[in-house]
Amino acid sequence: MTRRLDNARILMYSHDTFGLGHLRRCRAIAHSLVEDYRGLHVLIISGATIAGAFDYRARVDFVKIPSVIKLRNGEYTSMDQHIDLQETLKMRQSIIRHTAETFDPDVFIIDKEPLGLRGEVEDTLSYLKTRGTTLVLGLREVMDAPHLLDAEWKRNDVVNKIAQYYDDIWVYGPPDFYDPLIGLDVPQTVRAKMNFVGFLQRAALENGSQSGHRMQEDYILVTTGGGGDGADLVAEVIAAYDIDPGLEQKALIVLGPYMPAEQRHRLQQAASHIERLEVIEFDNRMEDLVAGAKAVVAMGGYNTYCEILSFDKPALIVPRTQPREEQLIRARRATELGLVTMLLPEESADPNRMAAALRHLLTQPAPSAGAPSLRLEGLAHISALVSDWMSRKEGDHLSVVQG
Repeated sequence: MTRRLDNARILMYSHDTFGLGHLRRCRAIAHSLVEDYRGLHVLIISGATIAGAFDYRARVDFVKIPSVIKLRNGEYTSMDQHIDLQETLKMRQSIIRHTAETFDPDVFIIDKEPLGLRGEVEDTLSYLKTRGTTLVLGLREVMDAPHLLDAEWKRNDVVNKIAQYYDDIWVYGPPDFYDPLIGLDVPQTVRAKMNFVGFLQRAALENGSQSGHRMQEDYILVTTGGGGDGADLVAEVIAAYDIDPGLEQKALIVLGPYMPAEQRHRLQQAASHIERLEVIEFDNRMEDLVAGAKAVVAMGGYNTYCEILSFDKPALIVPRTQPREEQLIRARRATELGLVTMLLPEESADPNRMAAALRHLLTQPAPSAGAPSLRLEGLAHISALVSDWMSRKEGDHLSVVQG
């Protein structure tokens, strides 16, 4: 059944300063919603430098705002070094506000940053609040270590601003996996808005096509997400293959579009003499590559984790631990539940230990063996919430038609 929402509009905000996680999460939600609802239009505001490299379904589009890069020390800088950061932020804020005024959304969904990068969305939230727009904050199931998130949010009075602006908070995970606001002093008025929708399921073979990089034979997929901080993991996998000729399983390594050119070239050179390794820079259909893999080696960002669960792939996680502890917390919790195995960065740096972990990965049970009752219901729950909101809006007529 495909339902119809006549002239309904959803605006999404994805600040995108370091990787691809925010945009890919917004895109997955947008694609699911337009598939469920005819007549619905979704517009994504994104700061990702390669937002245009992805395919978008009919009735999903994006507005590109000037890119800001998050450095490894947690500071920010403009993508264009000739433009001051403050000037870039002013341009971003202006574009976001103007887009909201012109698009006039029924729902505005902000991914992860309650007030946007350096508060750039607050003005738009205030404006749309007066227009009666439903304002939604979407949070990963793991945000960061509680003490780090608490300090960050207290500096900007974020919890009170969430209470002031937002109608609903979507947590993209089940309640028994992790609470993203654990350890924070959150009033009951905010807690009452939290809706644990579940993990966001992913699908392969979108639009009937398949990634051109997908191997015909069995392979281990090695992915570092955007790749900005993934060079160490790739180097460690290459070193493991180099030291252990008996590790015969082929591996497909995806470096990521944000890996610095010097690191990319060095890793391509290091892997070039190992026949069992194939190295590519980027693929905009990672879902297909995960679906086709025998197993996955990753840093364990949110989207990759959802893909591992969606396609039920044995996985070895080597989490990033700086500047955020998000990946470490997620990996530890998933290991407790028997969903994945994990090596800490100091452990994976030993090529013999990494080689042993890769060998074990080939016989490791799939996540479903550890949690057979696990369901990925986030997209379905979001669809139901949107239907409920839209049906309440005066003048909107929700009808059901055969899909």
